[in-house]
Amino acid sequence: MSTTTAQRTTSATSATSAGYRTLWRWHFYAGLFVMPFLVVLAITGTLYCFQPQIEPLLYPHHLIVAPQATPRLTEDALLAKARAAMPADARAVTAPIANAPERSTEFIFRLANGEKQSVYLNPYNGEVLGTLSVERRFMQVGRMLHRKLLLGKPGELLMELAACWTLVMIGTGVALWWPREKTTARAALLPRFSLRGRALWKNLHTVMGIWLALGTLAFVLSGLPWTGSWGKQFKALASAANLGAPPGSWGGLPLRSAMPGMVMDDLPLPLTPWAVGNTPVPQSADAHAAQALPLGRIVALVASLGVPGGYDIVLPTSATGVYTVSYFPADPKDERTLYIDQYSGAVLKDIRYGHYGAVSKAVSYGTSLHMGRYFGVANQILCAAISLGLAGMAVTGCVMWWKRRPQRSLGAPSRERAAPPMRGWKTGLVLLGIVFPLMGATLLAVWLADRTIFGRVARQPA
Repeated sequence: MSTTTAQRTTSATSATSAGYRTLWRWHFYAGLFVMPFLVVLAITGTLYCFQPQIEPLLYPHHLIVAPQATPRLTEDALLAKARAAMPADARAVTAPIANAPERSTEFIFRLANGEKQSVYLNPYNGEVLGTLSVERRFMQVGRMLHRKLLLGKPGELLMELAACWTLVMIGTGVALWWPREKTTARAALLPRFSLRGRALWKNLHTVMGIWLALGTLAFVLSGLPWTGSWGKQFKALASAANLGAPPGSWGGLPLRSAMPGMVMDDLPLPLTPWAVGNTPVPQSADAHAAQALPLGRIVALVASLGVPGGYDIVLPTSATGVYTVSYFPADPKDERTLYIDQYSGAVLKDIRYGHYGAVSKAVSYGTSLHMGRYFGVANQILCAAISLGLAGMAVTGCVMWWKRRPQRSLGAPSRERAAPPMRGWKTGLVLLGIVFPLMGATLLAVWLADRTIFGRVARQPA
């Protein structure tokens, strides 16, 4: 080999090594921040995914009844019994409608202190089976941990940041794995249990990461539209561009102006289709001399419109309120939102999947898959495998760091003096920072900290 050729080879190897270490450094920073949140997301997400199976086991005496041959009591009779069992100042706000013969009937009340409480009844004889706090139910606590760490808005922003930084972790992780020398698919995609020590942990971490990368990306992209900062702005932008729920979703009947500031997301519903979250809630015609239609009439009307059981009805709480029906099934194509005048029974608005814009349709399918609802138990198992696999990634990453950590140091991979420009990666990070401004601010902060605080150049073992 000539001297010139040898110099070129050495230079190329050095550049590749420098690029590798730069990617590794950013992968380390992303993992350092993301991994603790991924453990929380993995555990709470898996539990919430199996909510239909878990809740009956946690609250069997509240949720499960023995099916009987006798007819069920009417919704109005059951609602009257529920009201009698609750404090006088409690107000019924939501009626989940479930027709399964083995399930109890539930009504949700808002107490005088603002808390919500569910009361459960045997639909065959009206026996009150007990009450549960809506906010303190096990699955609701898990859901709030998943969304905002039980910390309110700050926790919600932290979880959003963790999701955005996961994109950096995925990108740098795939780049670190990408074969730089001739290798077989088996060596790249299957773990090598013959290795020992840190080499085995690194191999497990790498292979698991590649298998989980696509599912993790799908999780992140389908979850971000529900976040409180970026997701809220994204929803507003989609609606403004007629890519969410366009004005064409309004029914043919003339509508009174909506209640000031009241949109679908403000209603006491456990889940609301993403597409209709910003939809204004219309009003009933204020008919002082008329009596509001009973709940049973509304249930019969909804059935005649082709909506099966498994939906929620928000009850009107004022003279101009409406009955709001939210049907949020596993298949997004069947989603339905109806607003019904409480006096005349007129359908003021009927929003269906066909009215959604392109973005809302995509988000609806992403949500159903994200929650493990779209194709039944197989979807639940797939989501659980991805979630628990991410928790495993956190464990292997921590073990690798622990085994190579230096004393009295963060242990970040060192930065090379002659690192290549890596313009493509820098451009990608800038674009991510523009699309996700909150992430962009933290990217800048990490970059500044990396240059000023953690700017060591000494090599550490790979």
